[in-house]
Amino acid sequence: MTTKGIRGAITVEKNTQDSIKNATIELLKEMVEQNNIDKTKISHVIFTLTKDLNAQFPAKFARLEFGWDKVAMMCYHELDVPDSLEKCLRVLIVLNCEEYFEPKFVYLKGASHLRK
Repeated sequence: MTTKGIRGAITVEKNTQDSIKNATIELLKEMVEQNNIDKTKISHVIFTLTKDLNAQFPAKFARLEFGWDKVAMMCYHELDVPDSLEKCLRVLIVLNCEEYFEPKFVYLKGASHLRK
């Protein structure tokens, strides 16, 4: 068995629970759809947020909205690099794979310029 990482990022409107919830759901929904993710194949998920986002843990919404209650998830603050993108939520979903596939990374809203 092999593992595959799928990256995604989105900017968050405001540092509020609702804004983090909406951004988390929008990003994960797009990642799941584009990559046909089966939650039973998820090894773990890592979320990072820039220092200006701390109103809620994005993992909470993955558990509640996507049923990922049996998935190991952690939330961290992103490295504070000068002049980097603000109010950005990033995610790395690591899958256990039976066969090779080319992951589709998802970058939404202001994070779309992070990858071409």
